Amino acid sequence: MSDVVGLTFNDFQENTYLVYDETGECVVFDPGCNSTQEEKALVAKIEMLKLKPVRLINTHCHIDHVFGNAFISDTYNLPLEIHRGELQVLEAVPQIAMMYGIAMRSKSPEPKRFIEEGDIISFGNTHLEAIFTPGHSPASLSFFCKESGFIIAGDVLFQGSIGRTDLPGGNYDTLISNIVKKLLPLGDDVKVYPGHGPATTIGVERKTNPFLQ
Repeated sequence: MSDVVGLTFNDFQENTYLVYDETGECVVFDPGCNSTQEEKALVAKIEMLKLKPVRLINTHCHIDHVFGNAFISDTYNLPLEIHRGELQVLEAVPQIAMMYGIAMRSKSPEPKRFIEEGDIISFGNTHLEAIFTPGHSPASLSFFCKESGFIIAGDVLFQGSIGRTDLPGGNYDTLISNIVKKLLPLGDDVKVYPGHGPATTIGVERKTNPFLQ
């Protein structure tokens, strides 16, 4: 069985996730660590759980989700993996940081692998299906583990809310359509791990999320 542990980092209160199983292999999703203290906290969690990071993936490339890309890539010798459609978003991060006066510890490396919808992310005994869920960003991906009943949703679906759609490449109708057509059919018991805030379930959001009524 696969498991998920989250850590919340940076001024945006972004959720970084480690997805792992009994083999100890894990994927680092959206490392948001942007200080020495946060980097140490992430490494400490990996070491405490005796994990071996084998893949580095961004659900999407907004600044708060990529702060720690270089650190994880360098520390564990991992290539960055994203959807090709997020490349322009990633390349714009240094400019966004300057615009908002945000100090970045290091620039993200360029991606070495591109993930497409339907790709299976395999590690240890775990298999995650990549689901194309743009709307918050131009090419956001969500990652569904059917066997263990959870999805790493990035900033697509939150507890009681959805990702903002007023950033470049965002589109409200596209986001709602992807949630309704691709996430809700996964089943009410599926646990949703969002990019911000607490975890929820598909069933709870179907019934109570004001954007889905």
